[in-house]
Amino acid sequence: MDPASRVEELRRLIEHHTERYYVLDDPEVSDAEFDGLVRELRSLEEAHPDLRTAGSPTEKVGGRASTAFAEVRHRQPMMSLDNAFSFDELVAWGKRMERYVSGQVDYVCELKIDGIACSLLYEDGRYVRGATRGNGVVGEDVTENVRTISVIPDRLTGEPPATLEVRGEIYMPASAFEELNQRQGEAGLRLFANPRNSGAGSLRQKDPKVTASRDLRFWAYQLGEIEGGPKFRRHSETLEFLKAAGLPVNPEVRTVGSLDEVFAYCDNWLEHRHDLDYEIDGVVVKVDDLAQREELGSTSKSPRWAIAFKYPPEEATTLLKDIMVSIGRTGKATPFAQLEPVKVSGSTVQLATLHNQDQVRVKDVRPGDTVTVRKAGDVIPEVVAPVLSKRPAGLPEWQFPATCPVCDGPLVRTEGESDTFCINVDCPAQLAGRVGHFASRGAMDIEGLGEKRVMQLTAAGLLADPGDIYGLTYEALMGLEGFADISARNLLDAIEASKARPLPSLLIGLSIRHLGGRGAEVLADAFGSLDRILDASEEEMATTAGVGPVIARSVSEFFALDRNRAVVDKLRAAGVNFQGAERSTLPPTLAGKAVVVTGTLESMSRERAVEAVKARGGASPGSVSKKTAYVVAGAEPGAAKITKAEACGVPVIDEAAFLRLLETGGTEPPGETA
Repeated sequence: MDPASRVEELRRLIEHHTERYYVLDDPEVSDAEFDGLVRELRSLEEAHPDLRTAGSPTEKVGGRASTAFAEVRHRQPMMSLDNAFSFDELVAWGKRMERYVSGQVDYVCELKIDGIACSLLYEDGRYVRGATRGNGVVGEDVTENVRTISVIPDRLTGEPPATLEVRGEIYMPASAFEELNQRQGEAGLRLFANPRNSGAGSLRQKDPKVTASRDLRFWAYQLGEIEGGPKFRRHSETLEFLKAAGLPVNPEVRTVGSLDEVFAYCDNWLEHRHDLDYEIDGVVVKVDDLAQREELGSTSKSPRWAIAFKYPPEEATTLLKDIMVSIGRTGKATPFAQLEPVKVSGSTVQLATLHNQDQVRVKDVRPGDTVTVRKAGDVIPEVVAPVLSKRPAGLPEWQFPATCPVCDGPLVRTEGESDTFCINVDCPAQLAGRVGHFASRGAMDIEGLGEKRVMQLTAAGLLADPGDIYGLTYEALMGLEGFADISARNLLDAIEASKARPLPSLLIGLSIRHLGGRGAEVLADAFGSLDRILDASEEEMATTAGVGPVIARSVSEFFALDRNRAVVDKLRAAGVNFQGAERSTLPPTLAGKAVVVTGTLESMSRERAVEAVKARGGASPGSVSKKTAYVVAGAEPGAAKITKAEACGVPVIDEAAFLRLLETGGTEPPGETA
């Protein structure tokens, strides 16, 4: 396609997607795909200046204001930001600035909240108007809807200026989004795709009562206009002023002195973005000095003194080719999507979970749909929602199968439960799943016995249950494809070493329904051996603190089956450890206290540090909260945990102080903080 035709096509596509995103709150493509279209258009316009026009999307801000609301003309334009997608592009932006200003440049780094840009106007300290960004010049009047957002003050504190306009982002917290979708699902209504779209839709309701029923929040990030108030030299000073006036300002804002520090900030929050209860899609970097901003000026749509460093996309749209069903080790039948391969969060995704039968129904995804796929960090990819505007006419609903796709046995759903199960315990998929789980790192940790090896050994008839693992011989392995002397001996050595694994690991490996890591630890600690658990009644287990009736019933029913007792007999004959750890004789110096360990300690591993806390009666959760007593910071601690500790007023102590804490439990001062 020639450049002129491609430019016209790109402009048409961008205008279409802009309308769906900004006006209809119903996008058909991901942010990354949209950014890619804009970048391609800008590149073509730069290569062919004769094709550039004043009305091009590259010269516009946002989208038009919806006709559903009255128009508001902004006192000062609400501009958009240019984007950087790599450190090289960030450095290139910094070098461009050097042509306009001299001297030291300080930068303010702010998390780029994935929400809806909004302008708030205060007169004599009283809130009088709220407006969306719209096209940057004209926005929508959402005054009464904004008034329902509890974190936005109706009256400013202190001595407010005669006029104050503040810009910021309205968003829906991740936890509120999950609760909203849970209510939608329970009511049989279609789920919202993501917090950004549900937040935008909630803000732009004709009835403010609907907005009030949704948990929306706000972060102020920019002073728009001020009359009759103090003068400022720096952007960071304006943020402190807004905070003092009672407006919420994000606590993660940082002022730094170099682009290397900017990138370190960006890199840190890329790693810890999911520690937050709100979604971010990057970092906004701004020049702090307001005089330097004046020197830098702006283009027709973007300030030269700010840029958005964008993170890799966590959502993309692609074709849903088919919906299949997998059978797990407990017989649970889980629907999953076969997708046209698509790049999400840095990796290519071809399969994504659909969770269960109800989720498929509520999301109403169908083979042949264009769907939104999400992959957040290391989380399993999932299908979020269909793009209904792209659904082919007459596309039939998907029906959950009545029989197991592996063994052809019946699939049964217990009344009151969301999951469906294959009830044939001899189903090959269940068998392979149970053996694989038994050998997994979280259970007996048998290196070399992964999914492919398990499938090979079960297909060869060498494994019928986890107990058969300990009957494998060198001769049997050497008769199989892919095994040589070293690999066979390594696997047998790993199997032998697994016999010494602790009792909780063995309990986890047995695939007892409802029994997780914490329940296994409690049972092992309370009864001391597998034999005592086998002899215990359901009532005895149910009255054990931390177990309860559901786990007790499940454990009791599991060991009542002859086939499971036969597995236990094989494990006993093989010499697998059935004994729990000896009860700690250490004084419970940390009873009732939560101690979070982060970073690397010199005197012990992090796992041993956690065990040391638990041996003294304490708890060692993976996250920091206001209930945390101490945070132990070793070398290279998690920045998010330290930041959260500071915000919650939790003491952060070093390794030496931690060792004293283990002895005293905090009855004496633990020492210097880290």
